[in-house]
Amino acid sequence: MPFLRGPVFRLLTFLWILCAASALVAQSGTNSGTLNGTVMDGSGALVPGAKVTIQNPVSGYSRSVVSDDAGKYQFPNLPFNTYHLVITAQGFDHYSRDVDVRSPVAITLTDNLKIGAATTTVTVDAGDLLENDPNFHTDVDRGLMEKIPLVSQSSGLSSLVTETSPGIASDSNGQMHGLGDHASNTFSIDGQNISDQQSKTFSNQLPSNSVQSMSVISGAPPAEYGGKTSLVIQVTTRSGQGVTTPTGSVTSTFGSFGTATGGADLSYGTKNFGNFIEIDGLNTGKFLDSPEFRVFHAKGNEENVFDRIDRSFTAKDSIHLNLNYSRSWFQTPNTYDNLNVENVISDGVTSTPVFGNVGNADQRSEIGTFDIAPTYTRVLNDFAVFNLGPYVRRDAYNYYPSNNFLADRGPANLQTSSIGQARTLTNAGAHADVSYNKGIHSIKVGAMYSQTYLNESDTLGIVDPTYNAPCVDASGTPVAGYASTGACGNNLPNPNYLSVLAPYDLTRGGGLFNFNGHTDVKELALYAQDQITTGNWIFNVGLRGDIYNGLTTASQVEPRVGISYKVKPTSSVLRISYARTLETPFNENLILSSQGCLNAVLNPLLACSPGSSGILQPGFRNEFHAGFQQAFGKNVVLSGDYIWKYTHNAFDFSVLGNTPITFPIDWHNAKVPGFDARADVPSFHHFSAYVVMSSVAARFFPPQVGGAGATVGATGLPFRIDHDEKFNETTHVQYQTPFKIRNATGPWIGFNWRHDSGLVAGAVPCYNPLSNDPNSACGNTSILLNGQPAVDLSKLTADEEAQAGLICDGQRATPTNPLPSACLASQFSSSLVRIPKPGTGNNDTNPPRIAPRDLFDASVGEDNLFHGDKDRWSLHLSAVNITNKYALYNFLSTFSGTHYVTPRALTAELGFHF
Repeated sequence: MPFLRGPVFRLLTFLWILCAASALVAQSGTNSGTLNGTVMDGSGALVPGAKVTIQNPVSGYSRSVVSDDAGKYQFPNLPFNTYHLVITAQGFDHYSRDVDVRSPVAITLTDNLKIGAATTTVTVDAGDLLENDPNFHTDVDRGLMEKIPLVSQSSGLSSLVTETSPGIASDSNGQMHGLGDHASNTFSIDGQNISDQQSKTFSNQLPSNSVQSMSVISGAPPAEYGGKTSLVIQVTTRSGQGVTTPTGSVTSTFGSFGTATGGADLSYGTKNFGNFIEIDGLNTGKFLDSPEFRVFHAKGNEENVFDRIDRSFTAKDSIHLNLNYSRSWFQTPNTYDNLNVENVISDGVTSTPVFGNVGNADQRSEIGTFDIAPTYTRVLNDFAVFNLGPYVRRDAYNYYPSNNFLADRGPANLQTSSIGQARTLTNAGAHADVSYNKGIHSIKVGAMYSQTYLNESDTLGIVDPTYNAPCVDASGTPVAGYASTGACGNNLPNPNYLSVLAPYDLTRGGGLFNFNGHTDVKELALYAQDQITTGNWIFNVGLRGDIYNGLTTASQVEPRVGISYKVKPTSSVLRISYARTLETPFNENLILSSQGCLNAVLNPLLACSPGSSGILQPGFRNEFHAGFQQAFGKNVVLSGDYIWKYTHNAFDFSVLGNTPITFPIDWHNAKVPGFDARADVPSFHHFSAYVVMSSVAARFFPPQVGGAGATVGATGLPFRIDHDEKFNETTHVQYQTPFKIRNATGPWIGFNWRHDSGLVAGAVPCYNPLSNDPNSACGNTSILLNGQPAVDLSKLTADEEAQAGLICDGQRATPTNPLPSACLASQFSSSLVRIPKPGTGNNDTNPPRIAPRDLFDASVGEDNLFHGDKDRWSLHLSAVNITNKYALYNFLSTFSGTHYVTPRALTAELGFHF
């Protein structure tokens, strides 16, 4: 194979030999470690019955065990993090130490207690709040997850990341755009890397109830991660190992939009075995965010089953198995334009076609996802561990058009075809690593191979009788009817008519066009990395090699480096990092997007950009981070990063009509500067809080070099992609009432405030002719009305004008009453979008944007209603968008269309825990 040649191949061969020399038949290690310890007194005698607590005050992680008759204790499945360990025992002084868990290599401690008065007080100082780590990351544990009201229950993981991590622009349907890139995310689930799309319109996510802890890396990615690394979300799932008394819960919720859920989980095990199983279901009248503030035709349901099995066969050999199956079914929410659709019902090829009501659009989707991921672990010695993990994961996505294809007709600027799709994405492979931890070195050497099998089957048929009409009237406007340009009668032949589309025009008796595509995407990666700790310095050094072989090929050598320094006198950490990454195309609809523009039928139907080469090419990125962490006493810690990212061949998506079907597209390059920051107050007089914020520019540069669709970048100058946002922040405050009844804690109260300055909304009309600015954001809507600057509104329907909140001379558009086709720029405004002042609209520096919004959510709960000692009842109440804010996520976005934020939603959850 020609792509396996040259210096890249020699480098990868060297790394592979290095792996083999370390007995690497293994997998990328899990995201957790193990802590073993022995409790003794000053004379060396064993201390049984000592209470051992390990906690991270920032993430909220806390677990306790009791030492056995031999004075031993164990904490398996510890998410990688820094912890504060506390031991208390009757007749002994309080004992504490800090433990840094960063490797699957088990840590073994011997703790010697001194004779003294017992105490149960856990003290936290500034050192416990700091992490001396070159990579900026956010740690979140289950205790906090359960108390944050989620905007999107069916995309629980994405919603948690958006609500708790900095650098993320929030989008509709649970989408998140990290650090200026569209969904360039990798979910590492117990060491299994999943970089395919995880939002609810692409796939079914891991159920959030199965998650114990997660760490979101927004800094430069370590060498073990590649492909899509703007965010790396390390997820540690819940385990039953060591749970000798079975525990679990049964919960049920009911809320707005007829939303109801039910779920149950169970943990049980022994020292050498564990099983955690979780089952849940969701049924709702609002599965996807609606393009209208009033929600209709948005029903959906979802079912999840997750099972994690852990088994230790010997002191050195163990296996861990994750099993997951999810299914979802949901409607595509309608707009008012999708109701009572008028279309041709007979005589479509005559001069007098008959129109009638063909009903409402009824487009639906169904997704089935399964994942099987075993991990075999072998302890080589006290300092080294290797893991081996094959896996297979599959998404089967089906999109169904309306039963009457003609009802799929939408506005001419949005949807002209009826579309159906059945595609599968099967990702199979193995990943392996050897971890070595001794002295100042924590080394990891690994390999990954995956093969992604893509099958795409699509059907398209024209349902707009004026799209590709054979004839036009005297003014050049297409007219319905007629079979060919030679039969126009009193009308004129359409100079833009494409005869190749005639067999697929359903309004003129045509049939469906069928597209079928298949390809295998093969990826190989080898890496080596070392974390060197010396004094107050930490050095992360790594090297990764990637080979990509799909519809096209690419290879890349990728150095990674990070440095941090802990300034103990000031409780500060300073850090810098750099990463080079291979940017690989998104797999979803990759074949159609790459090959469709080369097909004479699909090219116009997919709105291909002129000059696009079709096939998406992998790119590369250089990214730099510089940041700090600062603790203020024992109550506040502040972290932040400044970011520079430079990408050659930068990826985004384009939406197909009024559907959830999107295509990856490829731009020449992108520049993303910005910052992200986080502040935590772990506990202060029963209050805890955090604030996350970011300001990231997403500057993309034409030309479009691959992919189907897209309507931006026509000026040839830089523009802001439609997930660019100047500023966003989330503040979460929580109060735990101090009183206790029978040793049970009282109720808690949580409050969320999310501010978004607004995503780019490039389809919003405005005034600034190209003659004023060659990079005008308003070039195609800038006109003169009676010699005065005006805005052309003729390309929007009345409903689209209402969706954007457009106003002309004090008149507000409604779904049935449009504004005048032209409005003076001085009289033009909007209540939902921010329109540039006349003469100032610029695709790069001043594009139209969604208006800033502030959304408020609240929750209150009691985790032990009846103060039981063993079995507990819980009651949680939550309210999303409590002010019922009328606001948009986006408007006619090239990625996802138009969507409103969730109207006020109230939810009650009742749970039984044992």
